[in-house]
Amino acid sequence: MKWLLHNPIGFTPLPVTIIISIIYAGLLITLLVIHSVVPSAPENATPVKGINISEAWADLQVLTNGFHPYNSHRNDFVRDWLLRRIETILTENKASNATTSLNDYGVVSHERRSSVQYSERAVIFNDMTSNVTFESGKLSVYFEGTNIMVYVRGKEDDTGHWWTSQSKPNGPGGVLVNAHYDSVSTGYGATDDGIGVVTILQLIKFFTTSGNQPKIGVVALLNNGEEDFLNGANAFCAHPIARSQFLRTFLNLEGAGAGGRATLFRSTDTEVTKFYKGSKHPFGTVVSGDGFKSGFVRSQTDYIIFNGILGLRGLDIAFMEPRSRYHTDQDDTRRTSIDSLWHMLSAALSTIQGLTSDTSSTFRGGDPAKGKVSNGSGSDAVWFDLFGLAFAVFELHTLFALSVTLLVVGPVALIVISAVLFKVDKLYLFSSFKHHHHAEGDDVVGLQGWRGFFRYPIIFAAASAGVVGLAFLLNRINPFIVSSSPYAVWSMMLSAWLFIAWFLSRASDFVRPTALHRAYSLLWMFAGSWILLVLVTVSEERFHIAAGYFMVFYFAALFLATVIAFLELFGLSKKSQYADEYERNLDGQEGPRSPRSGSVSSARLLTPGRDEQTQGVDAEDNEEEDEPGETTSLLRGRVGSTFANYTSRSHIGKPPEAEQVLSEPKKSRVYGYEQPWSWSLPAWTWLLQFLLFAPIAVVFVGQIGLLFMSATYQTLSDGSSSLTVYMVMSIVSVLLLAPLGPYLHRYTFHVPMFLMCIFAGTLIYNLLAFPFSANNRHKLYFIQRVDLDTGINRASLTGIGRPLIYEVIHTLPSAAAQTPSCVQSERYTGLTECSWNGIPPRVVAATHPEVPPMYGYADWLTYNITRIGNEAHIHVKGTNTRNCKIQFNRPISDIRVEGAGDEGPFRRVGDDGSNEIRLWSRTWEKPWDVHVKWASSDENDGGGLDGKVICLWNDENKRTTIPALEELRRFAPVWIGVSKLSDGLVEGSKSFLI
Repeated sequence: MKWLLHNPIGFTPLPVTIIISIIYAGLLITLLVIHSVVPSAPENATPVKGINISEAWADLQVLTNGFHPYNSHRNDFVRDWLLRRIETILTENKASNATTSLNDYGVVSHERRSSVQYSERAVIFNDMTSNVTFESGKLSVYFEGTNIMVYVRGKEDDTGHWWTSQSKPNGPGGVLVNAHYDSVSTGYGATDDGIGVVTILQLIKFFTTSGNQPKIGVVALLNNGEEDFLNGANAFCAHPIARSQFLRTFLNLEGAGAGGRATLFRSTDTEVTKFYKGSKHPFGTVVSGDGFKSGFVRSQTDYIIFNGILGLRGLDIAFMEPRSRYHTDQDDTRRTSIDSLWHMLSAALSTIQGLTSDTSSTFRGGDPAKGKVSNGSGSDAVWFDLFGLAFAVFELHTLFALSVTLLVVGPVALIVISAVLFKVDKLYLFSSFKHHHHAEGDDVVGLQGWRGFFRYPIIFAAASAGVVGLAFLLNRINPFIVSSSPYAVWSMMLSAWLFIAWFLSRASDFVRPTALHRAYSLLWMFAGSWILLVLVTVSEERFHIAAGYFMVFYFAALFLATVIAFLELFGLSKKSQYADEYERNLDGQEGPRSPRSGSVSSARLLTPGRDEQTQGVDAEDNEEEDEPGETTSLLRGRVGSTFANYTSRSHIGKPPEAEQVLSEPKKSRVYGYEQPWSWSLPAWTWLLQFLLFAPIAVVFVGQIGLLFMSATYQTLSDGSSSLTVYMVMSIVSVLLLAPLGPYLHRYTFHVPMFLMCIFAGTLIYNLLAFPFSANNRHKLYFIQRVDLDTGINRASLTGIGRPLIYEVIHTLPSAAAQTPSCVQSERYTGLTECSWNGIPPRVVAATHPEVPPMYGYADWLTYNITRIGNEAHIHVKGTNTRNCKIQFNRPISDIRVEGAGDEGPFRRVGDDGSNEIRLWSRTWEKPWDVHVKWASSDENDGGGLDGKVICLWNDENKRTTIPALEELRRFAPVWIGVSKLSDGLVEGSKSFLI
């Protein structure tokens, strides 16, 4: 306590423990709060002229009052409701005052008249004509779009109906904002993508409100069919607005979670990302964008269509957690909030306002690829938020230049400082001794400057190995605990690293204390970080990966802390002065000079006579040996001082060297048994080092760690590697706590021992606790397949591990006595699919309620095939559906669907052909006429073709339609969530042979 009162920022245990604990706790708590707590929506329902949050929330409740996938009747209701809402908004804003007939561009009103409504400020496009065929690998898709578009005219846009012209419109171009209004068949779609849809409704209202007309036009796209191969966005590419070259930039609104903050997922370039800076509560980091770029994130959004196919430049804003509710019945308004709605709405509003205010040539010009917009080329971006309050964005080549500068300047600066220290004779680092010259000869005065040099890498390696070992342990014993308890895993890893590092630091400091521990620790960290920065710099230049930006700031802060460690050596006396003072103080002592370690006079190296030797021994020992007794030490002779003087530092004097060579004021400034020359080291520089390094490390690394955790900890149900999740969490834990390494030897035992208890408790919990709960459910994927030829009906669940799926299936009354059949999933790597005889579905109305569904199987779908050579015409019709598919046993080289429009930028079949074509119609029970062509075969099979015709049913809004799924929802454990496995919840198939 006296040290604290004497110097409250001195490098002594109490100040170090208190200051570091407070700063670390404050930073970590702040990061957790920002990450977990959504900023509150304004109390005023109309915080901005033209925006009404309460109205948006009411719209969301209507939109999500049922499952509404593309292949459902409720999807039609939602579509008509959206058209009525848009017309109401435009009418209230007096932006809808005329109608003209334009049959080529769709039907506008909910009465489905063949027209386009327009006014001076807004035009509604009800697109019921855009048909598109495109390929995705060895799959082909034919889709009939039902998108809704609203064009809000900008002040500087061309007047008139420029979309009817074959020439490009004049003016600075326009901005696209997109969301999809379909949901998956197993989810209500509150955040995927209901909030995006109502956000667009509010944007339409805002920009058509008097006084809010944008400088350049806005196209609000509500697309239908995103959940199945991004069909709606692909259909938009065939619309005249997309082909007109009017659009330049875009904002895509999406949901990959079920609440929380809306994060900036990714962006195309620096220039467009700068418009996100205006968001009141920005949230996101370029790490997520690089996750998509590198393929680490496997799912996709409409972003890739607008950028990859049309060539637009823009941003992707989305919800990202919790993933356990994503695509399930928990994606509803009950589990999201008006705060989340406002977070996305406010970010979208400020971004679109910025984009529509830009009339420069930034997004114009260049030589585009075929079919793409000529909107210039942007630069790779680096971006991240700071505590959810500010947003940094700059070009990647700026980061690269900074990286290269640090790689060069860092080592050079330390070498220069070391050279100056050597020049002024103050480089105590790497110095074992100093020669002292006097009349009698030379003495060697020990400096002990190498002491502690190898300490930190050993401590760092041991503590890090412990955390990595825990990652392997969890992965082996309870790999899915992170799905429900990620913070318990974090707590275990962080407390383990800190306790191990503290224990080893204190133990080594007890045995061999050194005043250079901080300097050597920082120097080792500098060397390791320099190597990591080299790798980051290479990835920046070669692969255009910006995700390592945090390492640049991490290294820069560490470099400054290391420089301070070197600069504080200038506060020491010269080594020669210390050696002189050492000798003077010894010479001035009364009585014979006592021998001292590390100081050997050349005169004394002459061999003394026997009498001198005897006298020297007597003088050194100065005590008689008694006869051994009960209290005599088991070790003969005088006990050495290696450990004897360290029993209690607060009650024992300074080491012999300090007692011999230092005056009283100086002796009081040497900490413990550290080197005597350290008395003049500044006592406050440690705090400056810590403040420069630790907060930057915690903020940058902590933000990325939390983002990674949120994006991955509940993806294990999708087949993601649990070991990868744990390894990244262990690496983040090490990087978060590494800045503590130089200071832990001054840490008191209180905090580490408390953390040891935390570690023990969380370790036991993480190893033994059940990994799922009602709020953090394990997701299983459902599908029911019916062979309409044989009547065989199998319901299946896909998930992690056979035992867990067995447990769920055996809770179902209809499957309790069955033995499920399990195979490896074809759709999800690493998952298992188990099937059983399910309750027959009733997706097609029977002739009589009491007639079993299987007696009507033959009528569920019909087909007819006509072959001419290596070509065939296939006629397919499904009952009560608008989605079927045809699978082939060999690749087909060409596909053509009657009624398809101009394919535009798409290819119907990939280079390796197609093994399947999926068919989507905007009309219920509409037949498809498909023409296919295949290559000749050398096999003796007549060159024919065989496969399956399959129709799909998705509408579960009537609970009796798919009783096997309803049974699963009613009887499965509460910790189970159900999602769709494929496009359809029920698939009915018939085989064919051509």
